[in-house]
Amino acid sequence: MLADKDRIFTNLYGFQDWGLKAAQQRGDWDDTKSLIARGQDAIIEEVKASGLRGRGGAGFPTGLKWSFMPKESKDGRPSFLVINADESEPGSCKDREIIRHDPHKLIEGALVAGFAMRARAAYIYIRGEYIREAETLQKAIDEAYAAGLIGKNASKSGYDFDVFMHRGAGAYICGEETAMIESLEGKKGQPRLKPPFPAGAGLYGCPTTVNNVESIAVVPTILRRGASWFASCGRENNKGTKLFQISGHVNKPCVVEEALSIPFSELIEKHCGGIRGGKDNLLAVIPGGSSVPLVPAEQIWDAPMDFDGLKDLGSGLGTAGVIVMDKSTDIVRAISRLSYFYKHESCGQCTPCREGTGWMWRMMERLRTGDAAIEEIDMLQQVTKQVEGHTICALGDAAAWPIQGLIRHFRPELERRIEEHNAKFAEAAE
Repeated sequence: MLADKDRIFTNLYGFQDWGLKAAQQRGDWDDTKSLIARGQDAIIEEVKASGLRGRGGAGFPTGLKWSFMPKESKDGRPSFLVINADESEPGSCKDREIIRHDPHKLIEGALVAGFAMRARAAYIYIRGEYIREAETLQKAIDEAYAAGLIGKNASKSGYDFDVFMHRGAGAYICGEETAMIESLEGKKGQPRLKPPFPAGAGLYGCPTTVNNVESIAVVPTILRRGASWFASCGRENNKGTKLFQISGHVNKPCVVEEALSIPFSELIEKHCGGIRGGKDNLLAVIPGGSSVPLVPAEQIWDAPMDFDGLKDLGSGLGTAGVIVMDKSTDIVRAISRLSYFYKHESCGQCTPCREGTGWMWRMMERLRTGDAAIEEIDMLQQVTKQVEGHTICALGDAAAWPIQGLIRHFRPELERRIEEHNAKFAEAAE
């Protein structure tokens, strides 16, 4: 269990003020100039050494991603940092807490990360529904400008760096990095074909890195305390602390900062007061936001909550949005509801996703009521495989995986519904 002294987000619950003075008392903006004075390559190497992996879902090594940015502009184009605050994954609510209670961690992180990547400015793309959070973030940006912490000669470092906030309009697809860039440019939020990758041609055709809020917000603390401190938490290849968001059938749903690799049972018992109705009442868990496959109770209980541990179970850590379902859950209805979400949020650019998400949802609805044939379970599995891996972005995969998890672990439940439905019809016919 993570000790309080090792927590990065010390105002996660908003017990203190979010403003600049309170943030400085918590250690933010403490001699930022000296962090920048270490130099761009040294900062990137320190982030690499810390083992920080992207906190937005994919888990790509953050320092490595930064190193893809060009070290000098050959044609005069500036570089940009885009921060993904479009937190629209069902089950995820961690970036929201950072923005409304600890926004200066994010702004200082943007400056340090932006400097390391030789970026001219940071654009924070915030989810449209986050009304109050956007207000708080803008006020925090204004405070940082007024104090000379960002802007011209940011934090007296000799480096000029601007931070802009851009509000989205409530489209899940804009959480995909190239769709976000398109939206920032004022176009329809649809993913771009890659290559070219954003590090070569991103926002306004300039080199760009897109990072999650949490990935950027932890950087100044890593630099102050050292890469070895951050790497002391978690297993090999799964280092550092992580914000877990636990919702659903637990006694105390919460957002909590914990060490990666904490066992699921410890996370639930220590922070959430246990499963509603006790451990034996647990049915299944979606461990990483709605796009990862569910894991049944018997497999998840002792599992390490990290990228590799959950991958071994055929699922993933994703955003660490842990959705807990007890035995009162209609599991087929729950997954069907997620299918509807992905159908609704598909941008429609790729045919397999545009057509397939509708297909999958309609088939899920028939399986929910049992109005289907047994063979259609395998047909649905085949449809998910036709969608998965055949689209420009990962929304097709995200729509397919929850259904694949359901069929893998709860096929007998699907068959039972079909058989009961058919038996009723047979009775009625007699």
